Amino acid sequence: MLRSVKKCKDYALGAKDGRIGHAKEFYFDDSHWTLRYLVAQAGNWLTGQLVLLSPHALGKIDDAEKTIPVNLTREQIENSPAPETERPLSRQFEADYFRYFGWPYYWVGPYLWGPSPYPGPSLDPGGLTGPRTGRDIRYKGDPHLRSTDEVSGYHIAAHDGEIGHVEDYLFDDSDWSIHYVTVNTHNWWPGKRVLIPPSWIGDIKWEERLVMVDADREDILNAPAYNRDQPVSEELERRLKEYFAVELRKA
Repeated sequence: MLRSVKKCKDYALGAKDGRIGHAKEFYFDDSHWTLRYLVAQAGNWLTGQLVLLSPHALGKIDDAEKTIPVNLTREQIENSPAPETERPLSRQFEADYFRYFGWPYYWVGPYLWGPSPYPGPSLDPGGLTGPRTGRDIRYKGDPHLRSTDEVSGYHIAAHDGEIGHVEDYLFDDSDWSIHYVTVNTHNWWPGKRVLIPPSWIGDIKWEERLVMVDADREDILNAPAYNRDQPVSEELERRLKEYFAVELRKA
């Protein structure tokens, strides 16, 4: 099921032994366009500090109750490695974090989550938490992690000029991959929102707050309209796939 990142913000988070706070934002991997962490605003039990939760620890999202279950105890969360919030997450921190919980590294292996296509508490990490070559890669590589809040508001730059801004992200709650970026085009086409796939995004210019899209403005404006107040229907998904497949063949 495709879900809106924006709508999941502020959902309550419940650990095995009590509530722990609410969802504040997410960190996504801009090389694979996958949500790697939920950033939680902890409650009074941790004096409101921020903590990271991997989708490995998260249960089924409940829209009716606006809750996300966390398959950890408060003690496990409190004792987990704390990130340096003023700078991007390092691979060293990620390795320490995943090793603490006994989860496999998502950056080691053939699939989206390392040895598996999906995250989840049912994974057996035996022998998989680390590179199979035995070489320690904790300090190597750029994690490419970005805040969903940071990128929201960035302008969309097509081949022939700007055409709106990033408003939201739609992700698959089975593997937490981002399928579409929501673009608000109100400055060019009042009231219209469209979805574009990450495959259309060529680069993100962080200092200029620009998302570079490998398409013309007309290609984006002609995409099927998206109503953010309604879930993505099978019919809309079919139309989106057909539209982007045709445009891809044109390129």
